[in-house]
Amino acid sequence: MQIETHPHAPFIPDTLKVLIMGSFPGRSTTLSDDPGNQWFYSARRNQFWKILEKVFEKPLPDQETKSAVLSLHGIGIADILLQITRLKDSNADQDLEIVTYNDKAIGDILKRYPNVCVCFTSRFVEKHFKSLFPAHQHSILLPSPSPRYARLNLDQKAALYKQILFFGVEK
Repeated sequence: MQIETHPHAPFIPDTLKVLIMGSFPGRSTTLSDDPGNQWFYSARRNQFWKILEKVFEKPLPDQETKSAVLSLHGIGIADILLQITRLKDSNADQDLEIVTYNDKAIGDILKRYPNVCVCFTSRFVEKHFKSLFPAHQHSILLPSPSPRYARLNLDQKAALYKQILFFGVEK
């Protein structure tokens, strides 16, 4: 099995208030053939950016726009895993075998921003984060942006994201 290394450093604006924590980027299937838009959550079927377009009520067509909007609202993005192998040809968390955690980078973020609210995109991420950082108390589980999580439709997910991301966060 081939070891994959995370291609992106965590995105952390200076005014970080909320840290969205995912697992690991999807396989190379992306939203765009534009290499400049192959960033966090760029797997074609992932609903993350569609959800955030509804939350912020504006299109987020490229990495530059996405990072500007996230920075404006003090929202960062990081993934719990640094290196993985895939047990199947799948992006599902349960099909990832952990080689290395991204604990050094995340630990550095938590030291710099000890009161940041960490928002998990899955129970898998929540479980691993809490095992690595049991002392961090400010966290919440978001609805999964995976289309496989069909209990909520896109509008319902966006409404919950909006409520969670802006609870206690200055607009």
